[in-house]
Amino acid sequence: MKLKAMGKINLALDVVRKREDGYHEVRMIMQTVQIYDLLEIYERREAGIRMTTNLRYLPVNENNLVYRAAQLLMDEFHVDAGLEIRLQKTIPVAAGMAGGSSDAAAALVGVNRLFRLGLTRKELMERAVRLGADVPYCVMRGTALSEGIGEILTPLPPMPDCYILVGKPPVSVSTRFVYGKLNAAGLERHPDVDGMVEALQKESLPGITSRMENVLETVTVPAYPVIREIKRHMKENGAENALMSGSGPTVFGIFTDRETARAACRKLKTSGLARQVFLTRPFGNGGYRNGKR
Repeated sequence: MKLKAMGKINLALDVVRKREDGYHEVRMIMQTVQIYDLLEIYERREAGIRMTTNLRYLPVNENNLVYRAAQLLMDEFHVDAGLEIRLQKTIPVAAGMAGGSSDAAAALVGVNRLFRLGLTRKELMERAVRLGADVPYCVMRGTALSEGIGEILTPLPPMPDCYILVGKPPVSVSTRFVYGKLNAAGLERHPDVDGMVEALQKESLPGITSRMENVLETVTVPAYPVIREIKRHMKENGAENALMSGSGPTVFGIFTDRETARAACRKLKTSGLARQVFLTRPFGNGGYRNGKR
């Protein structure tokens, strides 16, 4: 069985406050993009989970979220059969695109199908939060408002079609580092998340791009100035706007014209600013139907 584990971008990311337990409450607009890892899962005779990946530095045991996701369901439902997992990574690692969370979500979906466990998407999402705050969203996919620590999800109308240029500079960023350095109480600006929700409801791409903002840039951009350079490069080459995704360092730019986007993609590849460059589009939201799931 083959499954696509799709990456995400944050069209808006606000941190409301830091809770007493150390977690941060957020309000984010999440959007799935058509950049994906490929997960293959098969039943095997030998008991246990055997995992391989195309990146040698990734763990293939309990330290990998994919492994833990599969183990979670197999333990709960007492699955005695063995499992073979092959992970082909394309989404940049430690990049603010939820690659690991999306891989774990695909593992949950795959194990549920392979062993006919009969769990609904809602039931998978309820289990997914045990693995990480972004994993329930990665099970759902599409366009969504994310609140709480990221586990409270409201489906939104699909993002209007456009071209999304994605560039990851040759640095990796720890989410823990960024949130640890963030002074949530001292933030001077907050994204207009409600205004972006309204823009999505009106199918207004200009309304979306004009409200793109990420408060985590206040930490990550000073630490890694190349992020600012990539944003400037994208806007100078025709992007309606550009923003850092998640805790970074990946930057994305929104384009309305295909040829302009392609030209900007070629220029970014030769600029030396980004090690990994993709030109993609939004992934449609199958979970939204006239405001209801």
